[in-house]
Amino acid sequence: MKQLQHHIIPSITFLNPMQFYFRLCTNCRYVGVSTVSRALCNDEDEDTESINQGGKSCLEFLQQCKNSRSLSGGKSIHTHIIKLGFENDIFMSNNLINMYVKCRKIEDGRQVFNKMPERDEVSWTALIVGYVQNGCPYEGFQLLIQMQLAGAKPDQFVFSSIISTCASLMQLERGRQFHTCAIRSGFDSDIYVGTALVGLYAKCGSVEDTCQVFHQMPERNVVSWTALVSAFAQLGKIEEVTELFKKMQWAGIKPNDFTFTSLISACDSLEALEQGKLIHAHVIRTGTESYASVGNALATMYARCGDINDAFKVFSSMSERDVVSWSAMISGYALHAHGKEALELFVEMQHAEAKPNELTFASVLSACASLAALYEGKQLHGHIIKTGFESNLCVGNALTAMYAKCGTIEYARQSFDRMSERDMVTMTAMIAGYAQHGNGEEALNIFRLMHSLAMKPNNYTFVGVLSSCVILAAVSQGRQLHADIVKTGFESHLSVENSLVALYAKCGSIGDAQAIFDKMPRRDVISWNSMITGYAQHGHGEKALQLFGSMEETGIRPDSITFIGVLSACSHAGLVIEGFCYFEAMSHQYGIGPRLDHFGCMVDLFGRAGLLDEANKFINEMPFEPDASVWSALLGACRIHKNLELGIHAAEHLLQLEPECSATHVMLANIYAAGGRWNDAANVRKMMKDKGLKKQPGCSWIEVNNKMYSFVVGDTSHPQTEEIYALLDALAGQMKEAGYLPDTDFVLHDVEEEQKKDLLCHHSEKLAIAFGLINTPPWTSITVTKNLRVCGDCHRATKFISKVVGREIIMRDANRFHHFKDGLCSCGDYW
Repeated sequence: MKQLQHHIIPSITFLNPMQFYFRLCTNCRYVGVSTVSRALCNDEDEDTESINQGGKSCLEFLQQCKNSRSLSGGKSIHTHIIKLGFENDIFMSNNLINMYVKCRKIEDGRQVFNKMPERDEVSWTALIVGYVQNGCPYEGFQLLIQMQLAGAKPDQFVFSSIISTCASLMQLERGRQFHTCAIRSGFDSDIYVGTALVGLYAKCGSVEDTCQVFHQMPERNVVSWTALVSAFAQLGKIEEVTELFKKMQWAGIKPNDFTFTSLISACDSLEALEQGKLIHAHVIRTGTESYASVGNALATMYARCGDINDAFKVFSSMSERDVVSWSAMISGYALHAHGKEALELFVEMQHAEAKPNELTFASVLSACASLAALYEGKQLHGHIIKTGFESNLCVGNALTAMYAKCGTIEYARQSFDRMSERDMVTMTAMIAGYAQHGNGEEALNIFRLMHSLAMKPNNYTFVGVLSSCVILAAVSQGRQLHADIVKTGFESHLSVENSLVALYAKCGSIGDAQAIFDKMPRRDVISWNSMITGYAQHGHGEKALQLFGSMEETGIRPDSITFIGVLSACSHAGLVIEGFCYFEAMSHQYGIGPRLDHFGCMVDLFGRAGLLDEANKFINEMPFEPDASVWSALLGACRIHKNLELGIHAAEHLLQLEPECSATHVMLANIYAAGGRWNDAANVRKMMKDKGLKKQPGCSWIEVNNKMYSFVVGDTSHPQTEEIYALLDALAGQMKEAGYLPDTDFVLHDVEEEQKKDLLCHHSEKLAIAFGLINTPPWTSITVTKNLRVCGDCHRATKFISKVVGREIIMRDANRFHHFKDGLCSCGDYW
């Protein structure tokens, strides 16, 4: 075997392998394949001097190919090396391995390694580092084990590379094993190994180990300090980060751009903004603000803290911007309700020919969602498809959420179904979308799918599912969810607690709502609003107002939603004077300008109390045009109090605003019918038919054994129809004996009296009540939900039913709750 080591470059002969490797690492200019070939072809003489000169040329050209990543040139040299007979030389083979590693042809390097008759530490090191640098960490791990079994000793560079790879892969236990190996090899005190270990434990969240390794290091550099700072920054411990930064300066270590990036990243909350500004000032003093990574970190910090103006100042001052810079600013705009600015900046980004990444697309989609900008969202979707990001999980989640929030739940579902990969965020977005669109059943189906895939929900998931239970009035399923929430430890999340309060309050269990509210360690305005509104809907006006007083005492400032609850409480309880006082106090005492919702509440307050002229006057004196909800409140009051003239006046305004609304036509027809004007009622119904409008059918539903059952008037589709009607007949006899007589005034059709009585007996709420009585234990209460306002006869009949069967019946109609017990209703017959 020709030994190149003893024939070329005498000055290199006496260097050890590692020194030789680093001596070769010099900067050379690129030399093409043809140049290499011509140079080497001149070395065809077989005498020793010519061969050695050829070997020297091979090394020089090989080094140049490695530096320039010229794979074709490197392979040409490899051919000449074999021809010259140096393929078994350790030095030459090591350089070949390095060349293939640098050209990202790790398997070719492995072939060279496998053919070597002898290997030294440089051979093993070159290939191990090559594997970890080329994205093959596990092959690198295995080769390190083989190296040790072969008796070769890994050096500090191998250990630092391997440990850093463990950090990137978040493989703490494997990293600990290599830490032990480094200690046995005597490299634990090496600065590079120590720094890699600090990085490992920091990235894996083991702060105790991070500090222990750091303090045991005999020598520390800026990388070591930065790794420790990064460990505490990842945990958001701004005070510790600040203290470490001071100690670093006292130790005479100058921070670099990576240090400042870690420091700034710790200041990502509003509470840490002032500290972030101090670090920004230090950045300016040290002249590191020109680094792109520092500028990006500063822009991100200000954006996340809500200081959009300063974020944009940093962004504008950057001489060079990359995709991170643009994404940070767009994300900041989207996060803080500046959707328009986010879209404008995205357009500017495209003009600058910067290529967006998944974070950019997700942020712009979020901006479209906040603006309900469906057209722009669809355009962006097309751009995402063209750039190949549709399959990205983060982008797919953002697309699903965008379509759901823009009101196109069918597009959201299509996006959801196309996703090859889904996570908890995907499922939560879909659940929230269905809940927002009133499709509680589909939301629960997604939650069941999530459960079957063993995905763990978070607090946002539970909020969406609880909202779905409210939509369905599925209190039993809500209670099961409550148990899951307790088991998973989410009961302490404020958003989840608020949703539980809303669930029980809106599903008829106001006592359970109050119990959760009382146990809450902290409450916000949403918590108070949920309870005040809950008491208002349950007809407990006095309790709602008492709760409002307690809210003021705690220092929580009411908002416009609070006053909707307060005014509704006054309306349902007939507290006219109190309601008017609260309405006046809104603007005079609390500085909250009344909206149309509040004016609608006041019209409802006057109307329920029979003060129809005052209600009409209040409408005429409004500072802006009344909307449909205001006129609808007046029309409903006119129907209750049988004021035909004013009812027609209100209906005319409603029909101008909503000419295609079937509910207005039905209410007007009912007013005519209640006044005995059957021809006029028939004309309105004909008008509906001509317009193709259909009356929304009255529907009632009840939950039994976690399943929902719905009924319409005269329903005979249920398997237990015979039992239901038989029970209603039996109840009718018992109710008659107790003094009940059907109130046929609520049958607004021109039919015979007996036929009216039959129609009343088979209203949907009565069918649901009978079904509940048959299928639930006699000691439990029954909760029925109706999509429309309960009629007067059903209200009266349910009072009698509660008395003769001795059970509490809770009914939730379109306006409020009624608790029937022992022949009485919680509304006091005022609804």
